[in-house]
Amino acid sequence: MTTVQEERTGEDLKRLAEQAGRELEDASALEILQWAADTFGGKFCVTSSMEDAVVAHLASRAFPGVDVVFLDTGYHFPETIGTRDAVEAVMDVNVITLTPRRTVAEQDAEYGPRLHDRDPDLCCALRKVKPLEEGLTKYDAWATGLRRDESPTRANTPVVGWDEKRQKVKISPIARWTQDDVDAYVAEHGVLTNPLLMDGYASVGCAPCTRRVLEGEDARAGRWAGRAKTECGLHG
Repeated sequence: MTTVQEERTGEDLKRLAEQAGRELEDASALEILQWAADTFGGKFCVTSSMEDAVVAHLASRAFPGVDVVFLDTGYHFPETIGTRDAVEAVMDVNVITLTPRRTVAEQDAEYGPRLHDRDPDLCCALRKVKPLEEGLTKYDAWATGLRRDESPTRANTPVVGWDEKRQKVKISPIARWTQDDVDAYVAEHGVLTNPLLMDGYASVGCAPCTRRVLEGEDARAGRWAGRAKTECGLHG
């Protein structure tokens, strides 16, 4: 792999993303990540919610030692923190944990307790969106585990796209995968997954805003249940 550290402008990156999105649409997830590693080198990272470690595992094959960025919101299930620790211990990746500027107690003192119940958008902005924006500053490109089959809001996710808000290349190497593809990869490679996935949770986020899904519901139905909100803002 050639590690590239050249400075690219936003326009350079945007053109690169749009071209790659077209050319790599039918490429395998590993080929997409190999392209990212070759193109961006140390200015590329993977973000992971530690729902599973599929993209982190794929990326470690293309780019051993790749940075895997995890947002510790202060509201995670213990199982999620345990998954992060296990990924760090057994995979050839460099786990970087980002935290919000305020602890949960400090946020409660400033905004009142249980902000996630009263204004989940603001809570997500403070505990997810802002820390990620700050944490991604040094990177030109980031990879996510978004899949088109997860929900209608993700149906048009490109394998390589342009994140206009952050002015970065956004890579979704498993965008075309189905849940069956994920399950098959996990089984073949023994990839770590969050234990909650075996306990009725189809999508794992912060504990106060996540519930088990019911039969027939889509994977995102357990997030912010009873609200119109379907995304935390990281991908919107």
